[in-house]
Amino acid sequence: MANEVKLPRLGQGMESGTIVKWLKHEGDRVEKGEPLYELDTDKVTQEVEADFSGVLLKIAVEEGEVPVGGTIAVIGEEGEDAPEIEEPAGAPAPVAASEPAPQAVEGAVEAPLQAVQADGGRVKASPLARRIARERGIELAALTGTGPEGRIVAEDVERGAAQPSLAPPSASPAALPAPSGEVEVEQLSSIRRTVARRLTEAWEAPAFQISMSADMTRAQELHARLAETVAEGVPRPTLTDILTKACAAALMRHRAVNARFTGEAIERHPSADVGIAVAIPDGLVVPVIRGAERRTIAEIAAARADLVTRAREGKLRQDDLDGGTFTISNLGMFGVEQFVAVLNPPQAAILAVGAVEERAVARDGEVVARPLMTMTMTCDHRALDGAVAADFLRTVKAFLEEPGLML
Repeated sequence: MANEVKLPRLGQGMESGTIVKWLKHEGDRVEKGEPLYELDTDKVTQEVEADFSGVLLKIAVEEGEVPVGGTIAVIGEEGEDAPEIEEPAGAPAPVAASEPAPQAVEGAVEAPLQAVQADGGRVKASPLARRIARERGIELAALTGTGPEGRIVAEDVERGAAQPSLAPPSASPAALPAPSGEVEVEQLSSIRRTVARRLTEAWEAPAFQISMSADMTRAQELHARLAETVAEGVPRPTLTDILTKACAAALMRHRAVNARFTGEAIERHPSADVGIAVAIPDGLVVPVIRGAERRTIAEIAAARADLVTRAREGKLRQDDLDGGTFTISNLGMFGVEQFVAVLNPPQAAILAVGAVEERAVARDGEVVARPLMTMTMTCDHRALDGAVAADFLRTVKAFLEEPGLML
């Protein structure tokens, strides 16, 4: 009996995905659990495995954007006829309760959910395209779709928004200065769109920041000793790995910080699943080191090296990114002394770390040089109060200055 292959929901709030490439051809034998196609979501591009064994009878969508639950292929027995596949309805999937609904752009005209063509037929458009069109006040019926069977996809809406005739009244080109040269336009990738959306959500949160500097003398000594004991070919622990261990241990003492704000409740988690912000060509991703409080610094280093390598090679999986409870963003390697990181919702806090610098400090009545590192913590005030956050940061500082306390 033939089985329809449907686009899976790979993460909370996922509405659609873009099929990039099929790894099998029609008529090929497919085994359950074998990579079947590459899917681009709003977070990563990953291989999706087959849910059934059999012969790939039909590929319904060669490439392009498909709503979650849409049928994209049929797997059955050799010689079996593939059934007719109906066009996915394209209605927007329900938004998770923890994700706020999209906000309308000021001055935009709300487009109806069921856009209609001039001849009375319904416009075919992906859920993401409909959402962007609502936000930007673009009439779907005025666009030309480049997706499967003329479906309007997100890129079509982005191009339409750049056309003066389709832009909302508030974006009148007459108010813009005359360009002095050609404008270079880079269409937003799925990851960049997600970064923009999540940063906008984070900016709406009532956040506050606190800063504290730690004397890194003992942490640097530990770093040097660990580097001496690492076998050839094994990832060498970094100061970020030591900081990750310190934060994980502190999160277990201050469970209120190891939290996620869902809008309806505050979730305090029993395990420190620490996200590490990684810059990639398309933007920023935050893969998660799970159970960091139970790992040694060497184990954290191995996990971090694997995640960073796969992030930069575009090989992260959805489960590498989901479920973090706290995030560390380190720009010290770029010489940044101090900065403020934007929240990574729904997490309650993120720690921004600068470079270790020799600074003059007073010790026993004398001015001496010490390697100091400034840490700035951004907190969601809906989930955390200042005293709780300060107590957590003081514990992280103590662990870095006396690493034996966290081991």
